Amino acid sequence: MTKTQLNPRVSLLLSIVILVGTARLINASCLNPLSNFTPIGAMGLFGGTYFSQRWKAYAFPLLTLLFSDLIINGMIYGGKYGIMYSGWMYNYAIFAGIVLLGKVLMKKVNIQNFLLSGVAASVGFWLLVDFGVWFGGGMDIRTGGPLSRDLNGLIQCYIQGYPYMLNFLAGTLGYGAVMFGAIEFAKIKLPNIAFEQA
Repeated sequence: MTKTQLNPRVSLLLSIVILVGTARLINASCLNPLSNFTPIGAMGLFGGTYFSQRWKAYAFPLLTLLFSDLIINGMIYGGKYGIMYSGWMYNYAIFAGIVLLGKVLMKKVNIQNFLLSGVAASVGFWLLVDFGVWFGGGMDIRTGGPLSRDLNGLIQCYIQGYPYMLNFLAGTLGYGAVMFGAIEFAKIKLPNIAFEQA
């Protein structure tokens, strides 16, 4: 009977999943802009870049997001927001868009494309998510009441979300540098493993 060895590519990807899940759970307990210092944006770009099969490209980051959301909502918040938070499907659709950005903008992995993709993902996420917050009647932190249903209310919503966007960008670039760097380093050290064919 032979001992089955785990493929080095699978080992590396599994390590990244564990890192992502742990990192997201650590800062999820603080409801402030730091809670948006998350690896999920980087995971979307990563999935879109390194998985040639479309279903894997989307499943990898979205399942990571789903499992971490279930743990956060159930254990950290004690079910205060239900099994899933309001508007989660809209946010998941936006994350799927980040995967698509990885597929389109990261055809060639280099620093310029990585920075462009990270900024595009973060700014796009901020604009779309905060539009949803405003459209759904989000709160104006200056008054404690709902945001006004006009351009001023939308601008205020974006102003309120701006610090979160900056931390989302920092998380996307920081975690992304580690994840993309790990794969690119492994491609040099293990040239016989087809990382793009995952």
